[in-house]
Order: sequence, then structure tokens, then C-alpha cells
Amino acid sequence: MTFSPTFTIGVCPMINQQLIKLAKGMGNSLILVILIGSLSGLLIIAQCFLIAELVDGAFLKEQGLTELATGLSALLSLILLRAFLFWAGEIFSLKGSLQVQTKLRQTVLGQVFRSGPLSSRQQDTGQMISSLIDSVDALEDFFARYLPTLALAGIIPLGILIIVFPRDLLTALILLLTAPLIPLFMMLIGSLADKWAKKQWHVLGKMNSHFLDVLEGLTTLKLLQKSLKQTKTIEQLGREWAETTMGVLKIAFLSAFFLEFFMTISTALIAVSLGLRLLTGNMDFQTAFFLLLLAPEFYGPLRNLGTQYHAGISATKAVENVFRLLSSSPREVQFGERPVNKEILNKQIKFENVSFYYEDQRQALRKITLSIQPQEKLALVGASGAGKSTLLQLLLGFAHPQAGQILIGELPLSAFKPESLRQQIALVPQKPHLFRGTIAENIAFFKPAATLPEIKTAALKVGLHQIVLELPAGYETIIGGGGRSLSSGQGQLIALARAFLLDAPLVLLDEATTSLDPVSEEAIQKALAELLKDRRAIIAAHRLATLKQVDRIAVLNRGSLVEIGSQAELLANEGFYYRLLNSYLGKTSD
Repeated sequence: MTFSPTFTIGVCPMINQQLIKLAKGMGNSLILVILIGSLSGLLIIAQCFLIAELVDGAFLKEQGLTELATGLSALLSLILLRAFLFWAGEIFSLKGSLQVQTKLRQTVLGQVFRSGPLSSRQQDTGQMISSLIDSVDALEDFFARYLPTLALAGIIPLGILIIVFPRDLLTALILLLTAPLIPLFMMLIGSLADKWAKKQWHVLGKMNSHFLDVLEGLTTLKLLQKSLKQTKTIEQLGREWAETTMGVLKIAFLSAFFLEFFMTISTALIAVSLGLRLLTGNMDFQTAFFLLLLAPEFYGPLRNLGTQYHAGISATKAVENVFRLLSSSPREVQFGERPVNKEILNKQIKFENVSFYYEDQRQALRKITLSIQPQEKLALVGASGAGKSTLLQLLLGFAHPQAGQILIGELPLSAFKPESLRQQIALVPQKPHLFRGTIAENIAFFKPAATLPEIKTAALKVGLHQIVLELPAGYETIIGGGGRSLSSGQGQLIALARAFLLDAPLVLLDEATTSLDPVSEEAIQKALAELLKDRRAIIAAHRLATLKQVDRIAVLNRGSLVEIGSQAELLANEGFYYRLLNSYLGKTSD
């Protein structure tokens, strides 16, 4: 997506076209807010007229309270009605803003989820969080305050001019000639405000990213005694954030000051003009006082717009952050509607000349041609970055290859419904994520309707049951964020239990035994042997010593398939795998 900012007429800062599109999401709320504001403007005119009439009657015509009672009751009614309309306008504006924010968050999250891990790995997590939370939050004031104020800044002054012109041409001309000074000044400071706002959001994203990195690497930082240095870095980023925020606020306060200045000077000019003509008898008091009361109300919406100027600037930068995130994600992968069952997934799976590029044009896979037979165990071997995990992600349907195709039987993978496909594939990742919840809920994550006996059976098959029973709350033990911590081996056992419970015909193992101690690895290997019985499996392996259970080995190097065969065949060929294994075992080949 591209951005084409434009200057709009009036006092608004540079507004992104995307903000205009998002404003449509407010629906009737925005229309109601503008109608309510316009009605309030009419009530302001009526209120000024009544006040002028009451003052004229009380002081010049010497009317008593009885004669003024009707006018005073009407004035009180107008004040109460304006208060009610103000309350209603606030409700509708906040409701409309919430609708836009909710829809935008759903759009961003939906795209992140649809694009899958291949996309999220290329995104800065801190920047993503900043866009999803801070940037969307910053839009509240824009849609709830700034946008309605911007609309009323054009409607109410125009309505007042229509009332003033027939009554006094000079006052109308003063209003008409002084009003453009405000947008002119705003346009002059707009570029400076844009610069500071861009810097502010850049610092916020950098601060979020750095803070997240520090939290994730806290153990390493403590071990290396570098945590104090990171504290100082965060303090420096905090000072930069404070400095940029104050810079934006200074501009907002400066704009508000000049708005007040222009309004005061313009109102003074009108007061002097009216006063002189009142003294010379060229104008009656009621008309002069009515026009004088209208003058501040004419500039009032423009002054209110100035107080919301910061919201306009922040929203412009915030929405750019959000849509930059959306535009940097791959397009949604398009699938068909064919359901997938065990019979379909037990057919041959074939990669035909598959090539895949990341968004930055880095090539992850080059013309991979590979078939996996039913119940075959195939290992993918190669150094980090060889393309093993990418092959698994493509098979899961998280992205489409830019060239070639993946076939299940005779049909392309894209012909099938992704939810149905993934229900027939059990993934055991390198670092399984444990969500906050009970151990039972985490085991049943792929199959939420599973009963407790089914969950216990799956845990028993992977050797997890006895470990869980030793915990105080057993299967009701809370784990994940803020809960009980589990070891890497125990986390892997939960991932394997999930796969057992799903009972899928195809198992994908992504470095399942990496970084485990010998005892944990032995337990995992036993669980894997049980899991892989009578199932087809594709195993992305980094530790070559764990390939005893596979039928064939596909050797990848820099995204290309360089060898394939049984371990005995590859060793006999003394090719790339032979050298790779010798390097792993610490041997040198002649």
C-alpha cells in the first residue's frame, strides 16, 4: 500500500489518505456527531441572540423579571439542550472511534495470523507491538476529537457568517479576512510538526524493540553482567522519547497560542468597530452586542481545532506505522475449499521445482523437487538457513512458493481448505509455545474437545504422565505466561502429547531435540519412536545423530537439494552429507 498525504483546506495538518478511508469505518457515528455539532452551532447563535435581547431589555428598556421570564426560561432550556448535545456528541464520537480502532486491530492481527511465521520472522517484534497497540491507541483522539472538530470548524463559522452578513457587512468582512490567517499559520508550521511526530514514533518503536530484546535476553545479560549497561540504554531512549514528545507538544501549544492571539485580536477589531458605530448612533445596542457575542463563537471551533492539532499530527504518523506493517506483510495466501481427510493426506506428497523468496528477495529455496511416500520418514538435513523450516512452512500452507507447486496426490496444495489441511498435520516445533493455562488445556490445544482420559493417554505415551502427577495440582497446574515454568524437555513432551492427541497422519518435526540434555533427549527419542509408528513424518534435523528412525535423508545446502537417499547410500557416495557428518563428529575427510 502506498501513502499520498495531502494538505486539506483549513487548519488541519497533513492528513494521510488512509485516515480518510478509516473514517468511513465510523459509519453513522461520524454523521451523527457532525449533525449534533451543527445543531449546537445553531443553538449557540440562538443563545447569543437571546442574551443580547435580555441584556437590551434589562438595561436599556428597563424590563422587569416578569417580562424577562420567558426569555430566561428559553435561555436555560438552550443551555441544558447544549449540555445534552455535548454529552451525546461525546458518546457517538467515542463509539465511532472505538469501531475504527477495533476494526483496524482485527485487520492487522488477521493479516499477521494469515501471513504466518514466515512473515512474522521478518518483522521487528517491537515495531509490530508498537503499531498494533500504541499506533492504534493514538487514533482515538483523531476520530473522537480531531475529525469532528475539523468538520465543525468549517460548518459553524460558515453558519455564523450567513447570520452576520445581512446584519453588518463590516463585521462579516473582518471575520472573513482574519479567518484565513489561522490555516495559513498552520500550514507554515505543518512541516516542522510532521518532522517531530515522525521522530517521536521512530523513537517509540525503537524503545519497544530494545525493551523486548532486553526482556528476552535478560538471563544472558545477567550472566555477562551487561544488564546495568542496558538500563542506561533504556534510560537514554526514554530521554529521547521525552524530548521528542515535548517537541511535538511545544508545537501544539504554539499553535494554540497563536490561535488565541488571532482570535483575541480579531475579536478586539470587531469590538472597536462595533463600539465606534454604537457611539455615533449608526448601530443599535442589541445588534452590536449580538454580533460581539458571535465573534468568539466564530473563532471557537478554530481554537478547538488548534487544541486537537497534536492529535491530528500523531494520528498521521500512527496510521503510517500501521499501514507500513500491513504493506510489509505478504499478501494473503489464497486456498481452495476442498476438505482434507486422512485418506487424501496418505497419498504421495510432492514438491515440484519449488522456489521461495522472502519479502526482501532473499532466496530460501531453489527448484526443490522431492516426493514423500505414505508412511515414509524423511529427514531434512543441512546447516542453519538451508531451507528446512521453510519447506515445512510451505507444506503447512503459510505461504505459496513463487515458482513450482506442492502436490498432494494429483491436486495442488492450494486447492485444499487450510483449516482442514492443518487438522491433519501434527507439528512439533523446535521451541513449542506453552500458552497460559492448565497443562491439560495445553496438551489439548490442537483438540480442545478432548476428554481428560484422552489427554492422560497422550501424556502417558510420551512419558509425561508421571511428571504431571508429581506436580501439586497435577493436570490443573497453570503453566505459560505468569504460571509454572517447565524445562525445555518437558515443553517438548507437551508438544509431542499434542501430536499424539491430534492423531494426524502426517507429523512435521522441526529440530525437535535441539538443545536438550542427554536425559531429556532420551525421553524425547522414545516418545518420537512411539509417535512415528505407522505415520508419515518429515523431520527437520540439525543433530545428525538423531536420524536412526528415518527411511531417507534429503540434504539441503543454501536452499538447494544436493543429495537424497538412505543414510547408507549417502555415506557410500562420500558427498555433501558424508562431509557434513564428519564435520559434526569432529572428523576430517581426506
